[in-house]
Amino acid sequence: MIRPASTLLLALGLLVGGPAYAQQPAAPAPVKKTDQPEKPRKLTRREKKEMQRQAALEAAKSQQQSQLTEKDRELSAAYFVDGVKFMLLEDYPKAQERLLKAYQLDPNNAAINYKIAENNLLIGNLKDAANFAQAAVRLDGKNPYYYLILAQIYASQKQYSEAAQVYTKLIQDVPDSKSYLFNLAELYLAQGKLTDALGAFEQAEKEFGPMDEVSFKKQQIYLKQNNLDKALLEGEALISANPDEVRYVLAQAEMYAANNRLPDAIRVAQQALRKEPDNPQAHMILADAYRQQGNATESEKQIKQAFESPALSIDQKVRILVDYLKQLPNPAVQHTALELADITTRVHPKEAKAYSVAGDVQLLSEQKPKARENYLRALHLDNSHYKIWQQVVLIDAELAQSDSLLRHTDQALELFPNQASFWFYNGVGHMFAKQPQKAVRSFEQGKKLTSTDPELAAQFDTQLGDAYHELKEFDKSDAAYEAALTFDANNAQALNNYSYYLSLRGKNLPRAKEMAGKLVKLFPENDTYLDTYAWVLYQLKDYSGARQYLEKAVRTSKDGTVLEHYGDVLYQLGDAPAAVERWQQAKKAGGTSALLDRKIKDRKLYE
Repeated sequence: MIRPASTLLLALGLLVGGPAYAQQPAAPAPVKKTDQPEKPRKLTRREKKEMQRQAALEAAKSQQQSQLTEKDRELSAAYFVDGVKFMLLEDYPKAQERLLKAYQLDPNNAAINYKIAENNLLIGNLKDAANFAQAAVRLDGKNPYYYLILAQIYASQKQYSEAAQVYTKLIQDVPDSKSYLFNLAELYLAQGKLTDALGAFEQAEKEFGPMDEVSFKKQQIYLKQNNLDKALLEGEALISANPDEVRYVLAQAEMYAANNRLPDAIRVAQQALRKEPDNPQAHMILADAYRQQGNATESEKQIKQAFESPALSIDQKVRILVDYLKQLPNPAVQHTALELADITTRVHPKEAKAYSVAGDVQLLSEQKPKARENYLRALHLDNSHYKIWQQVVLIDAELAQSDSLLRHTDQALELFPNQASFWFYNGVGHMFAKQPQKAVRSFEQGKKLTSTDPELAAQFDTQLGDAYHELKEFDKSDAAYEAALTFDANNAQALNNYSYYLSLRGKNLPRAKEMAGKLVKLFPENDTYLDTYAWVLYQLKDYSGARQYLEKAVRTSKDGTVLEHYGDVLYQLGDAPAAVERWQQAKKAGGTSALLDRKIKDRKLYE
């Protein structure tokens, strides 16, 4: 039950405005040193008043102590034990209530003040915690725990200077407390007071002798102070004192390497390998040192040896491979990157991230089928990664493998049904498979998920234009293309396909000419777009204009449709032999119309 407000107010009144144990006494004025003793000066009215107040407080304190009856002591002790019990049960409000009752009866009890401070610290009431902890220290200046909780309260508020002062006083005033020099040193480090921290560590070494961790800390301080020579001396001392501790040898090698003392780094790293031949960290230090020296062969050898070790964690290997990824595609590092990726999957066969990063390396090295294989292995171990599914689907689409694309997008949609991109590529897969009706369903479903992404919506509209054309739903097809072009008037796929399909249907040819003309201005060397514009001109019976653009297209294109179109134009211009020659070339290339064989056989144009 919560204590009534009146009691709490009384307790807080004792805390804030009570006797000397709740407030620090005023510091005496510093004494000025002179050659001749000064005459006693008269106290000011304020100083007299303060002395009288302090005397009254001390008298009240003594009187209160003398007035504490045995019954009150027993009752206070009972409340105290009760409060500690509730603290152990983590019922801090009840603990506070009992401890404050104990405090009301015996406010000059250091242990009670200490426990109230601890309870306030636990509930986050740091101001009161500090006041009670200060009181505990004043009441019993020989108990180290009272100093420690006060320092902890200050440190939790990042008042490191105050915490350091508490530790300093603890070490000075409490016997056998030199071990707290380490805490003091850490507090100095937290404040960036490197010289003070170094002094505390050195004082600790005088008390307890040389210690490895202290030497290591001192070494780090020397490095921060840019005192490399002293840092190296500490490192050599650590190695001499611990000849079997490879970690100190490696730390020394890294220090040499970081300061461009490469021969020393190599020497010390090789020293580590004599103790632990398979140590991956030593191999990595050597790899980096040899790389900086320009010895690529030895550097590659060392990094491969490091990767062969399971002790070099998968996360470390991934970080290293990511550095290689940033350099790809680069023939100078590609071979090494691929080998390291293979080693990673072999050494860590149950780590999804091993296969994922290997796939990334292979993808950037233009090894798309291998990359997809590793991505799928990663998904077999952990199928929750959206980006890996996305990479698999993109590779399927780039390779135009409809079966794989449909299978993988179906699997991805089971996990990520609200991802528009998977609906998009599912529709693309159905278009590859000549299933336009299913494609439309996927595109329409995906487009519903693009309300916040108009660019992606335009891509869906472009695909819907293609799909509805295949279904001969031309009004819907035209509307979809127009919607795509409304967002991006330079959408190349929409401009090309829309204008070409209009030309095939012989509909709205001026609009088709406008779009195709714009396209060849944007991409004057693209043979597909040149063919589209030529075919629009053909439908407008501008055979000479069509011939001009087709002649340019066939310089780079071996596409059967382009060659057949060129033959048709030549026939319309009266050059039947040249037309038949182009039709024959088109037949060899493939991908032509069903009328091509009749054209060749009868040596005449059929449309």
